[in-house]
Amino acid sequence: MSKPNEDRVRISVDDRGVAEVALTRADKMNAIDAAMFRAINDGIEQLKADARVRVVVVHGEGKAFCAGLDMGRFAQMGQGQASGTLGMDLLTRSRGLANDAQYVAWGWRQLPVPVIAAVHGVAFGGGLQIALGADIRLVHPEAKLAVMEVKWGLVPDMAGIVLMTELMRADVVRELTYTGCVVSGVEAQQIGLATRVSDAPLAEARALAAQIAAQSPDSVRASKRLLNGASPVQAGAVLMAESMEQKALIGSPNQREAALAGLEKRAPVFR
Repeated sequence: MSKPNEDRVRISVDDRGVAEVALTRADKMNAIDAAMFRAINDGIEQLKADARVRVVVVHGEGKAFCAGLDMGRFAQMGQGQASGTLGMDLLTRSRGLANDAQYVAWGWRQLPVPVIAAVHGVAFGGGLQIALGADIRLVHPEAKLAVMEVKWGLVPDMAGIVLMTELMRADVVRELTYTGCVVSGVEAQQIGLATRVSDAPLAEARALAAQIAAQSPDSVRASKRLLNGASPVQAGAVLMAESMEQKALIGSPNQREAALAGLEKRAPVFR
């Protein structure tokens, strides 16, 4: 098992069993590139194998939680050079029910312990999906969150469809997904994207993690298994459907036009 690249992700575990996962690409607002995908997935596997861990806090360093997919990738898509999310094989189930791209969000659900996301700045597209994989989201009231994929001619394909369907009314999920509209942390709480708002989400996440870590670890792990099993969503089927729809979209004429228009800051002209 490889350790995560600390230029992208840093992990620490204290003597109470509280693990912190920091996204460390602050100069790029923690945008997800190939190295970030690998580092998050390696970090999840590291935590899964660490018997000391009782709870996990995920946060982003710098100005943002995570701005989503690296802009360079959209430039490649606009030029017709992209075959998948950062070149990944979308259809192979390399991580249980998920592929490597989905695991950066779905993997938090698969950890045996609770995961708390502390969200500030922006959580756009894939960045929002990473946060959605957590059990609990503490969000700054002025944070900005968006299901941004439609702006690039894509669909949420990092487990977002599964996770949003669990959290929000179906019509709200559809509006966010069809429009790519940006909501504040306050609005996110109102519609179900955020557990609650906090002026100091990381400090509150750490305090909540300490509270959870003080409970019986057997009870907490059993509770997470039960809650995971209670989901009405057929995760395996929906995760595969995400991948199939995305694979069909990437590189298509209208997707390329959406990506180019976004990069050139102009209105797209679709066929």
